Amino acid sequence: MTSPIGTLFSAVLAQCSAGSEFGAVIDREQRRRLLKGLFDNYYADCQQPVIFDTNRQWCSRLPALHDLFPQAKVIACVRNVAWVMDSIERLYRANPYENTKLFVDDAERNTVYSRVDTLAQRNRLVGFAWAALKEAYYGEHADSLLLVDYDLLVRAPEQVLRLIYAFIGEQWFEHDFNNLHYDAPEFDQALGVSGLHRVRPQVTPQARNTVLPPDLFEQYSKLSFWEDGSASTASVIRRNQEQKAVVATA
Repeated sequence: MTSPIGTLFSAVLAQCSAGSEFGAVIDREQRRRLLKGLFDNYYADCQQPVIFDTNRQWCSRLPALHDLFPQAKVIACVRNVAWVMDSIERLYRANPYENTKLFVDDAERNTVYSRVDTLAQRNRLVGFAWAALKEAYYGEHADSLLLVDYDLLVRAPEQVLRLIYAFIGEQWFEHDFNNLHYDAPEFDQALGVSGLHRVRPQVTPQARNTVLPPDLFEQYSKLSFWEDGSASTASVIRRNQEQKAVVATA
């Protein structure tokens, strides 16, 4: 579930920048302190040395993020975009008596084609996350980015998590992958999409047929830019400016 820090970051930056009446009286160092203060104050009660902030904006904010926190790293779970759309479409159909806030009007929600195409727009739920990830993947801070393949994660969670721990330089500890508990019903109810953040109790793959029409599924299956023809089974990939290095393969 996304944290509010990214939205707060954007709002504060907008008030400090050109176009705002305050932009001319707030210098660069004051902006840095204000923006860093968002993190310091939001997590003031957290005594842990490592913090995971779950906001999709950071892939598009890496220059600022690395200036504020030079050791910051980004972990992105990637999956075939067609299956991402399939999952959201299933949730939409599971809530047939609700006009979810994922869509602003009937033109967007009328059919599976309009729904999927709306979600894929560069400023919407899936399209923004995809575009931001692509920016980070090909950007100057790509060596701080770790891509985790969703399908491998659910097939071999311990092996993948051990690689993640190595990437962030933290000591491994045992996890129970058969007894998970997470849900956010109040948040999902506000969006009108029940079950959006519900996690199944066991980490395991679940085979299913897609509910998307074949042409739509094929269209969005082609958007996995992180896959390479010579390493199509790459599971966890670090991408830097010069080359892609396979850290683990299925």
